[in-house]
Amino acid sequence: MSVIMTRIVHASVVLDFGGARILTDPWLSERRFYRHGEPRSVAAASHLPELAGVVISHGHYDHCDLDALAGYPDKSVPFAVVRGLGARVRAAGFADVVELDPWQSTHLGPVEVTAAPAAHGVREITFVLRGDGAEIFFGADTLRIAELDEIARRFPKLDLALLPTNGLRIRPALNRQVVMDADQAAELTRVLRPRLAVPIHYAFTSGPLGDRFMTKADRDPEHFRAAAAVLAPDTTVHILPTGQPLTITP
Repeated sequence: MSVIMTRIVHASVVLDFGGARILTDPWLSERRFYRHGEPRSVAAASHLPELAGVVISHGHYDHCDLDALAGYPDKSVPFAVVRGLGARVRAAGFADVVELDPWQSTHLGPVEVTAAPAAHGVREITFVLRGDGAEIFFGADTLRIAELDEIARRFPKLDLALLPTNGLRIRPALNRQVVMDADQAAELTRVLRPRLAVPIHYAFTSGPLGDRFMTKADRDPEHFRAAAAVLAPDTTVHILPTGQPLTITP
């Protein structure tokens, strides 16, 4: 038994649980002030593999690109999404949608999906996905909040944690942080104790003007690797280029 994880871009990954593939937080296009900052490994929704399901943490464009995802040909694919997002998913042509609050669960094919807490300024959830003997935490782009510690109690044997690391700040007015940074992600890694960790949500750029006047972020995933080596030395960190698979054997 094994799970194969492949990054598409940003927080969008495909998790292949023995043939049951789950897509997270799809972002398959770009617009002004929303640039991937790295190559996207899937050109369009029509190029995605056959999916057993899709999970969406919240409704921001760079995690919920429904206009682009509408090009996926199988409109019967099931979705597990944060509560309140279902109507938007159905409007994009996908009828099979379950809305979740933290600690509620559903199944996408053979994969059990449990929503976990998150904080990002809008309603958001994170996810724990269990299938083919593996347990994987998907951190979307949440802040580091104390409620995430409960994951360690409920899921004490995580095989993989996918963690945002760019510490995104909205400026100039408030300089408000909206995503955990590398040090906070490493501290959460210490609490969750996954065997493996992969940073996500770090290459994003607002473009030359946006990066100068609108947002501030740490785009170097090596900062997470260095912090995790100190705070969570028992966890192996993999920094994956988009399109490069990682096999997780429980």
